[in-house]
Amino acid sequence: MSWLVTGGAGYIGSHVVRALKDAGLAPVVVDDLSSGFARFVPEDVPFVETSILDRPALEAAMTEHQVTGVIHLAGYKYAGVSVERPLHTYTQNVQGTVVLLEAMLATGVESIVFSSSAATFGTPDVDLVTEATPTHPESPYGESKLIGEWLLRDVARAHPLRHTSLRYFNVVGSGSDDLYDTSPHNLFPLVFDALAEGRTPRINGGDYPTPDGTCVRDYVHVADLAHSHVVAARKLAAGEALEPVYNLGSGDGVSVRQIMDAIREVTGIEFDPVVGPRRPGDPARIVASGELARRDLDWAMRHDLHAMVASAWSARQRAGADYPV
Repeated sequence: MSWLVTGGAGYIGSHVVRALKDAGLAPVVVDDLSSGFARFVPEDVPFVETSILDRPALEAAMTEHQVTGVIHLAGYKYAGVSVERPLHTYTQNVQGTVVLLEAMLATGVESIVFSSSAATFGTPDVDLVTEATPTHPESPYGESKLIGEWLLRDVARAHPLRHTSLRYFNVVGSGSDDLYDTSPHNLFPLVFDALAEGRTPRINGGDYPTPDGTCVRDYVHVADLAHSHVVAARKLAAGEALEPVYNLGSGDGVSVRQIMDAIREVTGIEFDPVVGPRRPGDPARIVASGELARRDLDWAMRHDLHAMVASAWSARQRAGADYPV
């Protein structure tokens, strides 16, 4: 029994691959390396460098490696940029999922864990988001992730398909010093890059209706996230019923100012962040309940804010000159 991990050479995907290995579930990686790195894939894990738009390659990988389930993380992940590249976003995230599901049906693979996103909610008008909170995506990225959830639901009505979708919030940290986040849009890499280059990190907006005036977000450790993917995979393989969607949230938000304070403490680099104007469309607060995932997927916040920052900084320091190339 093996599990195909699309996007398995990326930041989150590589952590999921390691977690599957540690749990005795044989992972197989598919990645086109558009944002991932071959060095993130362990040498003893089969790696197929191809696009999820290549159905023959996907079917060949599933057949050759006797794949019994898929964890689908591949996709175009930049919500803000997706507004400028809607066709690319829909091709990668919607058409790519369609092709993947076609390959699964053709090869008899009947289990899938789908990487969804908090972007499906848009700007919620509640303090604590649950799975019942209405979805109102505000970008092609968020819309494409919601369509992915619908695709799984609709295919499962017509064919044997066990599935669940995991909505991520702000994924940070590192579970291993040789794995790190290289996104040009995520807060931790942006701050670390600024510090490494001698620039002052920036906060976008200091006048929000929050305790310290900066945006409040839901930060979760990537290793905790990966663990719940493994639990979901095991339960689907065993035929256990899961909810169609789970929020992987902390239930307790952290402000951007608190993140900056933690980074200053961990790195030992003194800085006073520059506070600029708000970015259009940034909600004051997005925090999610993880109660359903806690009940079904052994979801827990095993790392506090200090551990999140310290693990991310350690991996960034080890990468050194190799980051992010």
